[in-house]
Amino acid sequence: MAEIIGVVERIWRYPVKSTGGERLDSVEVDSRGLAGDRLYAVRDGHGKFGSGKTTRRFRRMDGLLRLSARLGHRLDAPVLLDPLGSPVADPDAFLRAYLGREDVELAREDAVSHFDQLPVSLLTTATLDWVRAACPAAAVDERRFRPNLLLRTPPGTPPFVEDTWFGREAAGGGLRLALIRASERCVMTAAPQPGLPHAPEILRAVATHHGNRLDALADVTAPGRIAVGDELRLV
Repeated sequence: MAEIIGVVERIWRYPVKSTGGERLDSVEVDSRGLAGDRLYAVRDGHGKFGSGKTTRRFRRMDGLLRLSARLGHRLDAPVLLDPLGSPVADPDAFLRAYLGREDVELAREDAVSHFDQLPVSLLTTATLDWVRAACPAAAVDERRFRPNLLLRTPPGTPPFVEDTWFGREAAGGGLRLALIRASERCVMTAAPQPGLPHAPEILRAVATHHGNRLDALADVTAPGRIAVGDELRLV
């Protein structure tokens, strides 16, 4: 019998890269990932995407995580929400004033992917509970780690159980995922966002005790629909 590794407790989609996401009851998943996930990004005049870090593809833009976004069923233009959760009428004008940059705009993905790494991220409650125990003074929430799927694991499951899944596939709700590796964590883990103050001790704990890695990243090997309450099994 296939091993149950968890039950889907929450589903998160992030319509605009590096901003807060939206909770879903269910979602279609194809080879690109969750429908509409990171479909948009804040792009500057050099074609770099707003992020928590600066690299060849990304430019650090502080404050994006205080914003959030949601999408309609047709995955048309996202509704951008300000730090108080109110919809923004003109996203480009708002972003230019908010970031103090005249060269930024909200851009839909085209030839260059908005993903940092792989398309789907899974995190277990066992690992999240470890972070809470390691950082008792911090406000710990899965939103700091931006998973797509938060899995409720059975009692007694050890933290970082995700590491034991790599090289295998998981299936649930008609969806099949190839579990490959963990995310390398960056300053966004500690960054403030609505309801969660700055907490650098979280990133330090993950770096010290687990090589700065946390979650399971996956490719989609068979598209399908996943819903809260679905069991995910190793196959």
